[in-house]
Amino acid sequence: MYRRDGSVRPPYRGIDGALRALEPSDLRARLDALHRALADQGITFTLSGTERPLPLDPIPRIIDAAEWKTVERGVAQRVKALEKFLDDVYGEQAILADGVLPRRLIHSCEHFHRQAAGIRPPNGVRIHVAGIDLIRDEEGELRVLEDNVRSPSGVSYVMENRRTIARIFPDLFSTHAVRAVGDYPRHLLRALRAAAPSNVADPTVVVLTPGVANSAYFEHSLLARQMGVELVEGRDLFCRDNVVFMRTTAGDTRVDVVYRRIDDDYLDPMQFRPDSMLGVAGLVNAAREGNVVISSAVGNGVADDKLIYTYVPDIIRYYLGEEPVLRNVESLRCWLPEEREEVIDRIDELVVKPVEGSGGYGIVFGPDASPAERESAIAAIRANPRGWIAQPMISLSTNPTMIDDRLAPRHVDLRPFAVNDGSSVWVLPGGLTRVALNEGSLVVNSSQGGGSKDTWVLATRPKPTSPGPAAVDGQLELLRPMPSASAPIVAEQERQQQQSSCTGGSR
Repeated sequence: MYRRDGSVRPPYRGIDGALRALEPSDLRARLDALHRALADQGITFTLSGTERPLPLDPIPRIIDAAEWKTVERGVAQRVKALEKFLDDVYGEQAILADGVLPRRLIHSCEHFHRQAAGIRPPNGVRIHVAGIDLIRDEEGELRVLEDNVRSPSGVSYVMENRRTIARIFPDLFSTHAVRAVGDYPRHLLRALRAAAPSNVADPTVVVLTPGVANSAYFEHSLLARQMGVELVEGRDLFCRDNVVFMRTTAGDTRVDVVYRRIDDDYLDPMQFRPDSMLGVAGLVNAAREGNVVISSAVGNGVADDKLIYTYVPDIIRYYLGEEPVLRNVESLRCWLPEEREEVIDRIDELVVKPVEGSGGYGIVFGPDASPAERESAIAAIRANPRGWIAQPMISLSTNPTMIDDRLAPRHVDLRPFAVNDGSSVWVLPGGLTRVALNEGSLVVNSSQGGGSKDTWVLATRPKPTSPGPAAVDGQLELLRPMPSASAPIVAEQERQQQQSSCTGGSR
């Protein structure tokens, strides 16, 4: 937002002016209203056993149209390549036969499920939704930090953050044409309907949730409601003759597409954990027979593996014949002896990550770790080399963040969301910006005390006339001015219990 000399960077001049125009008391009242709105809407998460609203910073992250074009191309390229990769590893395995990837790399991945072999969705799509985590390095280049193609969570924050900021800080939008984010449910529903068995003209789609105790239940409920489909739990569905049905008061209804927010291990007790009470017995066999589509497909987690992530540039070249638009963060593979020894020798300067980790847990920041923590990490690497990668310590880019009524730099990352309907990959023009609220912290995960920001992707069209809605690409981003900064915020969602459970994606 500000240059080293104190001047305001061009994209943020309007925001700087709007903030300066606010009296301190008005700003404080709006911040209080922001916190109340988040609590009333039930946008919460669990931290240290306590349920609390996800902190939302009022200062948006701004991305100009030109840079966003690069993000769109890079994310779409990555999704297309990973789609081909998953189709291959659960089919012919040509990439293994050609020696591009070692067979043991795939077969040793805990998310490679042989139960998924031979199951090919009717329209060939396995990745209906993807969340690709990006960071900006010290040189200003956006790089891919990790891939999430199982059930990436967080898109509800994107939509609700926009709505909340637009209601409480409409002044901030007055000088910018900001692209809309509210069209996500329509794109998702179109992709899910397109995935249905080919002989179904009007498919029935459901969202399968683990239940209200799940940390992402708010998102499951929001998406189901906005798509106009049923939100169901495992007990609401059953299989008969390899066909999935939903129990309703009007009788049993056939289900054609299950958008599941349940991990593979809990999805079908006949194929995975037999003690699971969350899934649907027989669901995988119904998918194998072509009678239902599971979204995202069983076994997609092999593409989330952080060791396989290090090979994604090779995957892009192999399947698409292209160079990656968005580069990976340089990584060392601990399962390769030479690289493992380099990691051990340089552990005091590297970040060491478990390949199956999520939520920021298990990461060892070498420069900040104690000697005992480093030795423990070395022992873990030697015991299970396949389970670890290492990366250089990258100082994430910072964004101005409101801390105790003052602006301060805090580290951020970005998760763009993509929807694949089989004919094209659409990238939501916004994404989830996560922010490390603790000074100096590089961990942005909400489970580690992080928060979020509204992400503005600027349109190429001229700015709209203030204070009306921003019309972009045929959509209206409604900006509802607050009658009073201290006026109560009307709750639009019932508060849902948000507790840690077997979540269907990383937070």
